[in-house]
Amino acid sequence: MFFLFKYVDEFIGKGFEWYTILEIMMYQSAVNVAMALPLAILLSSIMTFGTLGENYELVAIKSAGISLQKAMRPLFLLVISLSIASFFFSDYMLPKANAKYYTLLWDMRNKKLSFLIKPGVFNTSVANYSIRVERKGIFNPDSLFGMMIYDHTNANGGVPTIILAKKGRMIKTKDGNVLILKLTDGVRYEESRAKGGYNLRQTLTRMRFKETEVKLDFSSFTSFNRTNEEQFKDNAPMLNLKGLVTRADSLNKVIDSLNQVTKMNASSYYKQSNYTKGYTKIKTIPKRIKEHVIDVIPTKERSTTIQNAIDLTSTLQQVVNNRMLEYETKQKEVLKSKIEYQRKFTLAISCLLLFFIGAPLGAIIRKGGLGLPVVIAVVFFLIYHIISTVAEKSAKEGSLDHVFGMWMAVIILTPLGVFLTYKATVDSAIFDIDYYKQLIVSLFKKTRDIVRRAKSK
Repeated sequence: MFFLFKYVDEFIGKGFEWYTILEIMMYQSAVNVAMALPLAILLSSIMTFGTLGENYELVAIKSAGISLQKAMRPLFLLVISLSIASFFFSDYMLPKANAKYYTLLWDMRNKKLSFLIKPGVFNTSVANYSIRVERKGIFNPDSLFGMMIYDHTNANGGVPTIILAKKGRMIKTKDGNVLILKLTDGVRYEESRAKGGYNLRQTLTRMRFKETEVKLDFSSFTSFNRTNEEQFKDNAPMLNLKGLVTRADSLNKVIDSLNQVTKMNASSYYKQSNYTKGYTKIKTIPKRIKEHVIDVIPTKERSTTIQNAIDLTSTLQQVVNNRMLEYETKQKEVLKSKIEYQRKFTLAISCLLLFFIGAPLGAIIRKGGLGLPVVIAVVFFLIYHIISTVAEKSAKEGSLDHVFGMWMAVIILTPLGVFLTYKATVDSAIFDIDYYKQLIVSLFKKTRDIVRRAKSK
């Protein structure tokens, strides 16, 4: 639903076929498995054990001498199987789904949009034309009113032809390559082009018409060319574990080469030039300068020397700054590869973690169905998702180590899973409202007794 809300304006009504929209939704659903699968395991485990607790089936299981851990063992094996499957999915299927999704998304975003005229806005989708309408027909969107068309086809840098019409109607040819605008009750203004410069006798033609037609080339809107997926294969989300390691190694080699080239370029500004060093045979003793360097330079040459030093320093600063930008870009790409590498494992572990949170919660709250379990599942999943999202963003910015950032949600919530499992094992009433009511009432009674004793004394 978030995908639809985000991209519905870009896809719906833009001339795409229905199966193309379904295709990108299918790829997006595969990309969202990393969010959907942990939530599904959390919700299903809460509902399952909540139903068992609500129907007193857990009580029957425990009365038969079977502990909660033993009762959870079959589902634990199932969740392990799902975790292993999710790992292979994220390592093999998800990169391919990402490649197809981002390739198709790129094509749909960069494809020329269909001729969608919005009232009050100049539309330049068709080459050499700029079209504006005051309003469109309420029952027939192909009917246009208050049209203004700037035709640049014969302008050649001069004044375009201007067409004003009270009404208009859009008609497509059968092959869809030509869009015909049938205009009624309008005026056409056309200025003759000057030959060889300014022309005092340059004429302006004004022609009124009852009906006329303007034909627009619509062929570029009917075709939808797909980009080769190989162009996106080097991006981190499109690679498996082996590809991510190779990508990181290649980028590190590029960074090392960049550092060496930067060092050589920077050192050339401080050392004796190779020209003088290679072609002179004069041997001189190095001169030690005790006073300021500027005092050694002759007075007449000081200004020129200072200006040359400023120019060399500015050039060196510009070179280093450009290298630093390239270096930071490569470092970010290396970091993305490392983050995607860790993501392959966090999906599998998060399934196990949320199972050990959901199953004890269901056993403790003893509520099944789609009521309270859904609320609790959403709350805990939001906590997990917020922690993982904030930590991942910090890791991408370099504020956190990439390993710690990607595993922070697991590290924080693991003690919670252990605590809930322990409480469910010992039949704790941590979510029992009646237990807390009795506790509060007993506290009030004890406080009242203490006050009475104090007054009697």
